Amino acid sequence: MQRIGCFHAHYSNIEHIDNALRSLNVELIHYVDPGLDRIKQDADFTTEMAQKKVLDTLNWIAQSHVDAILITCTFFTAIYDGNVHPFPIPIIKIDDPLFEEICQLDQPAMIAFTNPSTVQGTMNQLSLYAAKKGIALEAVPVLLANTFDLIMQGKKSAYIEAVTQGLIDVIEENPTKRVVAAQLSMVPAAQAAEKQTKRVVGNQLVSLASYLKEVLAI
Repeated sequence: MQRIGCFHAHYSNIEHIDNALRSLNVELIHYVDPGLDRIKQDADFTTEMAQKKVLDTLNWIAQSHVDAILITCTFFTAIYDGNVHPFPIPIIKIDDPLFEEICQLDQPAMIAFTNPSTVQGTMNQLSLYAAKKGIALEAVPVLLANTFDLIMQGKKSAYIEAVTQGLIDVIEENPTKRVVAAQLSMVPAAQAAEKQTKRVVGNQLVSLASYLKEVLAI
């Protein structure tokens, strides 16, 4: 049985990953560091500090007898560059299967976020991903303002309710576009919005299991 070390920014992501990967014959070992999200708006906080912390944690996880690492936070995935910092085990970004799904769309996409700090990094990574495949991407970000603090404060129900309504609003305002929830914490809201609107809402868990199965040859 393969062991996957899961690197989260918040404890609420653990249940999403456990549920999504239950069908795979793997052992999931969870590592959670909410500190970066709490201090990243501080005046003296720098990108270099974030890079060092993420790399230090990835090194620690890699030494703890795992076969692969899954990074579930879009803030962390935007920081980590595998070309600059290679590891002896696979480092899987949760964005990658979602990016693949977006690149295969036959319609423009609205990429919804709740965490303002992840928008630019994720959209840059998406653009690079599409460019490598030679795809002219039609994707625009949209921030669901004043929602992310709710999940960081542990107000899970209020967060899901606010994000669900935010996604529904975006769907109704963009009838010809595919709405995609960019963050793992948004999955329950994306599923609820999809059910209420009868419109497909992309999320990070839709193709994660099949993606990992292929990458890790499980």
